[in-house]
Amino acid sequence: MYYILPGILRKPWLLAASYFFYMCWRPEYVLLILFSTVATYAAGLVIERFPKGKKAALAAVIIMNLAVLFFFKYFDFALSNLNSVLAKLHLQAVSKPFDLLLPVGISFYTFQSLGYSIDVYRGNIKAEKNFLDYALFVSFFPQLVAGPIERSGSLLKQVKESGKKRLWNYDGIVSGLGLMLWGYFMKMCIADRVSILVDTIYTNVHAIGTVEALAAAAGFSLQIYADFAGYSAIAIGAARMMGFSLMENFNAPYFAQSISEFWHRWHISLSTWFRDYVYIPLGGNRKGRIRKYFNLMVTFLTSGLWHGASWCYVFWGGLHGMYQVAGDLLKPAREKILDLFKTDREAFSFKAGRCIITCLLTGFAWIFFRAGSMSLAFRFIKRMFTRFNPWVIFDESIFGWGLDRREMGILIFGVLLMFAVSVVREVKKTDIGIFMMKQNLWFRWLVYIFLITAVVVWGEYGADFDSAQFIYFDF
Repeated sequence: MYYILPGILRKPWLLAASYFFYMCWRPEYVLLILFSTVATYAAGLVIERFPKGKKAALAAVIIMNLAVLFFFKYFDFALSNLNSVLAKLHLQAVSKPFDLLLPVGISFYTFQSLGYSIDVYRGNIKAEKNFLDYALFVSFFPQLVAGPIERSGSLLKQVKESGKKRLWNYDGIVSGLGLMLWGYFMKMCIADRVSILVDTIYTNVHAIGTVEALAAAAGFSLQIYADFAGYSAIAIGAARMMGFSLMENFNAPYFAQSISEFWHRWHISLSTWFRDYVYIPLGGNRKGRIRKYFNLMVTFLTSGLWHGASWCYVFWGGLHGMYQVAGDLLKPAREKILDLFKTDREAFSFKAGRCIITCLLTGFAWIFFRAGSMSLAFRFIKRMFTRFNPWVIFDESIFGWGLDRREMGILIFGVLLMFAVSVVREVKKTDIGIFMMKQNLWFRWLVYIFLITAVVVWGEYGADFDSAQFIYFDF
């Protein structure tokens, strides 16, 4: 329908489709995204037309949107912590007045709309006058529920021009479909398969040893990447087919040589959002080293809390902040040691070693992200370091944790393929959809047919499989 409609009707059609898409999950929660849209749209106009009151207008719209986010996402968390304190003081607990279901994607569209308000306040963009264009910017369905978190200076501009430009773009459609196909492979053949292993081990922590714990930790590192990068590929590919260019969200993050570089490659739309709207406004690195470290910790603790109402997420974010603070503090000592041993910093072995250390640090932090509770995370870590059991590798008992030999073989093949695609991304500096579009026709179709067959044959779906939703739908 989008392709055959005249230009004047494309945006209303996409807006209707986006709202229908969101209402398919829970119709009444569409009022929340409508509220956020109306509030930030009105705030943008007020900020631009009444400069003297723009601080008050920005503060009001930020408070309103964060209040809605807090009510639906963090109220239960705050109440449970309050009751814990009251229990220690031997006071009566506050009863839970109601049960709330977390609105899918609320953190994503809230941050996207607040980013627009802040950009208008800073004078980076003009306030949008056309409400339909702005509503489509907030609710654009490919990236509505799990990002990428788009900036108004990019996506809103594309929305305004979408009804005028030539729609049919063969290269965009081919590369978009190819990118979507790769996203389905990552999600259904890798993420949902390794999740079986990870979930089985995490629910049986009392029975695991070092090998199983390491397998689950490494497995979740792969799962969350294949799951979220898979979703991002589907979103970016779907948007590209309709002539929209969404920002890159992942850039081979496990090839990073430091935690700082990891956050330049992982969930790029969120990390740059926190950089531009939290870290830099706090002062960034402009006010001395102590203030820089404070700003880093605040940014990463806030990022952890954004991911979920749990101390595990806060600890995970704080751990990444501590990694960066420690890395900066130890940098002079590291440089002296490297100079002492005349280390070639451009050597492959040096860079590979840095990548491995970064992967180990991020993998350890993922334990807290996955565990669901601090007590389970520490029990998991304890089993990892106190129950050494290398024999399970040789007696094949590792195949009793959800994946048999055949399933494990498919998983390993999928991970190797994902590694190869990451190498292509690193070398060619382009995504797999665009890379494939530039290959010879016979090669393209061999790859396309293989991926389609793999998703159909190896994909985890069907009556006997409880298909896992995308992990970031929870945030």
